[in-house]
Amino acid sequence: MVPNQTGPRNLLKRLRELMAEALEPQERLDRVVHQIATSMVAEVCSFYVLRADGVLELYATEGLKKDAVHQAQLKMGQGLVGVIAAHAEPLNLSDAQSHHAFRYLPETGEEIYNSFLGVPILRAGRSLGVLVIQNKDHREYGDDDVEAMETTSMVLAEMIATGELKKVTKPGLELDMTRPVSIDADAYGEGIGLGHVVLHEPRVVVTNLLNDDIDAELERLDGAVGSLRISIDDMLERRDVPMEGEHRAVLEAFRMFANDRGWVRKMEEAVRNGLTAEAAVEKVQSDTRARMINLTDPYLRERLADFDDLANRLLRQLTGFTPSALVDGLPQDAVIVARTMGAAELLDYPRENIRGLVLEEGAVTSHIVIVAKAMGVPVVSQAIGIASLSENGDPIIVDGNDGTVHLRPAIDLQDAYADKVKFFAKRQKAFSALRNVKPISRDGQACKLLMNAGLVVDLPQLKESGAAGIGLFRTELQFMISSKMPKAQEQELFYREVLDKAGDLPVTFRVVDIGGDKVVPYLRSAEEENPALGWRAIRFSLDRPGLLQTQLRALLRATGGSELRVMIPMITELSELRDTRKLIEKETNFLKRHGYQVPEKVLFGAMLEVPSLLFQLDELMEEVDFISVGSNDLFQFITASDRGNARVADRFSPLKRPFLRVLRSIVEKADQTNTPLTLCGELAGNPLSAMALFGIGYRSISMSPAAIGPVKSMLLSLDIGKLERILLPALEETEAKMTIAEILTDFIEENGISL
Repeated sequence: MVPNQTGPRNLLKRLRELMAEALEPQERLDRVVHQIATSMVAEVCSFYVLRADGVLELYATEGLKKDAVHQAQLKMGQGLVGVIAAHAEPLNLSDAQSHHAFRYLPETGEEIYNSFLGVPILRAGRSLGVLVIQNKDHREYGDDDVEAMETTSMVLAEMIATGELKKVTKPGLELDMTRPVSIDADAYGEGIGLGHVVLHEPRVVVTNLLNDDIDAELERLDGAVGSLRISIDDMLERRDVPMEGEHRAVLEAFRMFANDRGWVRKMEEAVRNGLTAEAAVEKVQSDTRARMINLTDPYLRERLADFDDLANRLLRQLTGFTPSALVDGLPQDAVIVARTMGAAELLDYPRENIRGLVLEEGAVTSHIVIVAKAMGVPVVSQAIGIASLSENGDPIIVDGNDGTVHLRPAIDLQDAYADKVKFFAKRQKAFSALRNVKPISRDGQACKLLMNAGLVVDLPQLKESGAAGIGLFRTELQFMISSKMPKAQEQELFYREVLDKAGDLPVTFRVVDIGGDKVVPYLRSAEEENPALGWRAIRFSLDRPGLLQTQLRALLRATGGSELRVMIPMITELSELRDTRKLIEKETNFLKRHGYQVPEKVLFGAMLEVPSLLFQLDELMEEVDFISVGSNDLFQFITASDRGNARVADRFSPLKRPFLRVLRSIVEKADQTNTPLTLCGELAGNPLSAMALFGIGYRSISMSPAAIGPVKSMLLSLDIGKLERILLPALEETEAKMTIAEILTDFIEENGISL
């Protein structure tokens, strides 16, 4: 047994010296296990590494038969070593052979050893291998021994992670750390991205493991913990954080964890055993994650996330790491990998570097997905576990067409996808050739294909896509990517630039739609149980008239002497439209009085997203110059399915009769009142659902720029009149034999429609 703390420290010191020597990997491993055995007063020390095929292979040993190295193998979960790796927990036995999981490997000669201590070699909570010591006598290893072994295993984890062991790995085999991983997920953004992983919330990689001065490291750790506690206290005392609500309990729990003495004591113990402050934080974090990673209880999973967050904050303080440093050094072919992220966060990355986006959470209509698609970025979501499996710089392929993610893909798979990318580029070239072709159906019906935008970076795609204009310009994106409220002059200059780049093509500005899930850091908003149904869009803006007035003034000045097309989101009652129109009239009169040029014409529109408007259609059409159906929100409200909740977001189809009947009723009322009508949202950008829209009467739709080519290609081969004669009667059927999707599929096959 190691009698005091000098044992682990001396062991780590000797290991550090071994790591610094110019040795071949196998010789280094042999000397490492010899040193561990000597320091731990053990007759045997063995080092097993997890391979990509789930086998734990003996890579080095002191005390067992040398011929067993690279020959002795155990599957994950098999034998004592396999159990340790599978459960990511130490195993301490005085009579190993009596344990139910013991498995005798004759090639090792270990039958004469009774006491056994094995610890998992962990990185970010993942088992990479197992480190074992054994003795002949029936010995109970102490807590100090376990701690010393766990600390030592971090050095071996670093050897595995750096790829040093590749030289001694059998040809044709891969280690688990570098094994290829393929995940079937959900395809949300068309296209294929080949590149290298950039973790959105990157793990701080600790390379300085061993300390030279215990007292100095304890002081560093104490200082970082103190700063962490102060920052959490500051969070709780901020004036813009309401005093009541569920969020308060969350922050209080967070503070409780930060002040937990047991957590701090474990880190201090690791420092006394020879680790630097940051390595101690990483060790305790990895141990905690390994113990809790398989928990299914939602409460405990949240607590694990809290501990992870605290540890990451500590690591950033101790290492000086900042995520901005990662963005500054972003590779040219970055694939962003995240558990979840906000739309504004994606915009922090330079667009020219982004090749794809992979999310563990997020639905097809969540704003991060919509923004990514608008940027032309291939998106895959519901890729469960991808963040913990990935390391910064790992090769990765994102297939936004079929929803697969290939992490560390084999060369032949990379080559196959390179060919797919070439094919995709060829197809895009074919769509580009349609850019100047008018969107007229085969039976001569003209349609408008408009594009959605929200940033200046989107505007070059207006010309490239052949869009007839911008049917939805999301003005809130300027607010979401700013660290402070954009001033009136900044807004005006922005809108002028948009109009200048659009040229003669029309631009429809949607006034700022924030609140709900669109959070901006400088505007205080209350915690809400159902943010999608809460204080957002025009409700928020009318309650903050200064914000809306400033924006309207900027829009009026930017469009002086020309035409302003402005529409209002989330209208529930006509009074909201009337109040907004009064603000426009007030700002117009103000500008006239002060000698500013105002628009020659203001076209005033409403977004139809809230079901209550369906029962006010006659009055609505009298109030506005045009209507835009916001199909994403309207569908989620009609079906009571949260578009940001992956469990229900894809549960119901908008191509079923109930929702299509709703959309058809809007067309009929617009035709009766001669009100211009456009539909924007996910329905517009999918060729199949766009075909359904044309079949029920829509002639103007707005979508992401990348969708215009495929939709136009479909339209050119479509006989809309023929489709209407089949689809409209089918909508009214109450006992239908075929679904609308089946009717559309048959129509495509029978009429040679290009999809």
